[in-house]
Amino acid sequence: MNDTELARAVAQEAGALLLAIRGEGGTGRALGDRGDAEANALILERLRAARPDDFVLSEESVDDRARCAASRVWIVDPLDGTREYAEGLDDWAVHIGLAVDGRPLVGAVAVPAMGRVFATDDPVRPRGPCAPLTIAVSRTRAPEIARCTAQAMGAAMLAMGSAGAKAMAVVDGRADAYLHDGGQYEWDNCAPAAVAIAAGLHASRIDGSPLVYNCENPLLPDLLICRRAIADEMLAAIAASRCG
Repeated sequence: MNDTELARAVAQEAGALLLAIRGEGGTGRALGDRGDAEANALILERLRAARPDDFVLSEESVDDRARCAASRVWIVDPLDGTREYAEGLDDWAVHIGLAVDGRPLVGAVAVPAMGRVFATDDPVRPRGPCAPLTIAVSRTRAPEIARCTAQAMGAAMLAMGSAGAKAMAVVDGRADAYLHDGGQYEWDNCAPAAVAIAAGLHASRIDGSPLVYNCENPLLPDLLICRRAIADEMLAAIAASRCG
């Protein structure tokens, strides 16, 4: 398998495992912890078997800083949206990303409750604007900058769970943009950014600077994914964003 085929297969298998675990019953923290741990173990096993010379940065594993000198690093979140998963909601995801020389080059995002895996080898499809303009934001901690930007642009806000689910809402046209500020890590957005870029979307920091991965500190706190046609307008609105 090439890298994208591998990412897609691993994301799909981990998603199926997580559905099976949740199907056994249980809720709350214990369910989320089990899902995180078992999906992480599966992903690590599959990636290490298929790409033994690559490094892996996972939310659920101890960080091996030797990765910082590597060209190829898989950046994964075995269960993005643990709260949604544990509460029986649908908007959680599995992220399998590959950064090459710091760039989000390959990715697959499984949204198992939708029965979908979005990947960087999917065909690019034209996407028209939503009516009204729609910005996907966090259900539990929507950033103030998103509220101000939506107000400035006359946009609606679509509240959702995991970062992957929100990013894929832009990829499949349910939203025009996904805007986040205030606390993400590389595993939260590497795979979603890779998929979005491959789909012809804009993906950057909220100041317009490039997304860079495999940094010594994996904190990557802000993100904008949107249709290219509105990227300049959104970045300007973010820069000027002030509201009461």
